[in-house]
Amino acid sequence: MASPSCASTLPWTSAFPSSSRPLAERCLTSSRRAPSLVIVAQGKVKKYRQVILTDDIEEVGKKGDTLKVRAGFFRNFLLPKGKATLLTPEVLKEMQLEQERIEAEKKRVKEEAQQLARVFETIGAFKIPRKGGKGKQIFGSVTAQDIVDIIKSQLNRDVDKRLVTVPEIREIGEYVAEIKLHPDVTARVRLNVYAK
Repeated sequence: MASPSCASTLPWTSAFPSSSRPLAERCLTSSRRAPSLVIVAQGKVKKYRQVILTDDIEEVGKKGDTLKVRAGFFRNFLLPKGKATLLTPEVLKEMQLEQERIEAEKKRVKEEAQQLARVFETIGAFKIPRKGGKGKQIFGSVTAQDIVDIIKSQLNRDVDKRLVTVPEIREIGEYVAEIKLHPDVTARVRLNVYAK
């Protein structure tokens, strides 16, 4: 015959064989459970991180961009490869100072280009001698390199010939060439082509 059991017993093991202990004692002991494992959270786990990119990353962003990325992506990819840093108040302040320095430099370059454009427009026409042909025709044409050479000899300024736009010049006369000194500043240079 099977031994009677407690209605709310859970499986347990004991140092004493169950047959040697009375049923009442076994039921009383089985209702006392062993302390369960208690997990205490230390805080909410951050799933995302605010970072600033220190390098261009395809399909993620460009250098200097601030992004919110998954913590694992930052910890396992961006940080070990040195492609991003955490966005802290110190880094943010440093980034703002760098941005201000860049803006000041851009402003200085633009003002310098505007000043040079005023010089080109007030100087009058640059005289370009060419060997004459029949009537008003000249031999050859005036190129961007010719204009760059004249500016260098007369104003002692270096200009990149790729920035110079010259109309097609095949005859004696006055023309206007354009020099792109800055994305926002274009200087108009007058040319006086004459026959030698």
